[in-house]
Amino acid sequence: MAYAAGATAFFPLIFLAGCSVLPQPPSRPALYDFGPGPIEQTRAERRMQPLPPLTLDDIEAPGVVEESNTVLYRLAYVDAQRLHPYSQARWNQPPAMLFHQRLRERLGQHRAVLRPDNGAALARSAELDGRLPPVLRVELEEFSQLFTTPTTSAGVIRVRATVVDLLPDGETLRGQQVFTASVPARTADAPGGVAALAQASTQVAEEVVAWLEQTLPPRRK
Repeated sequence: MAYAAGATAFFPLIFLAGCSVLPQPPSRPALYDFGPGPIEQTRAERRMQPLPPLTLDDIEAPGVVEESNTVLYRLAYVDAQRLHPYSQARWNQPPAMLFHQRLRERLGQHRAVLRPDNGAALARSAELDGRLPPVLRVELEEFSQLFTTPTTSAGVIRVRATVVDLLPDGETLRGQQVFTASVPARTADAPGGVAALAQASTQVAEEVVAWLEQTLPPRRK
């Protein structure tokens, strides 16, 4: 009886030990975005007169992996042409969509930002006298964390912005410019790269906004 009792007491220990060696479910990748964006407008922004409406087209991404949410990095000191994915870090949307949202936020602080399908409806109103609003097209050419050494990196973004006027017989180019930003990452890992890329995206968006104010001056009434 003593042996049986000892065996009975020992059985839970064997069961617990067996459970401890069972394979653990894989951890889910961390999801990132660019943060909440501007919480409120500054006094200068509130005093600024609205600029003419602008149509913002969908952003194309010929220089990045389209429809991919992977956070990517390059090792410039080994092979700058090769992109590497972080296994446990993901954007919650493709980078082109994230940058579109950030650019739209910045543009919307100063003007009405339209979608391609509602620009024609606005043109029929008295505000534009039947003219279609200018169209901004953006291509995302680079969007990665660039390591120059194993411990030094930066979030790098490069976009090509093009503004055109839509006319009955075609398009007229108003301007085109490439914008690049490189923001040092605080840490040599995915969280550091994500934060740097978000900051670099905001910087480029603000530069595009400033460029548009010069390229598309307000129409005189």
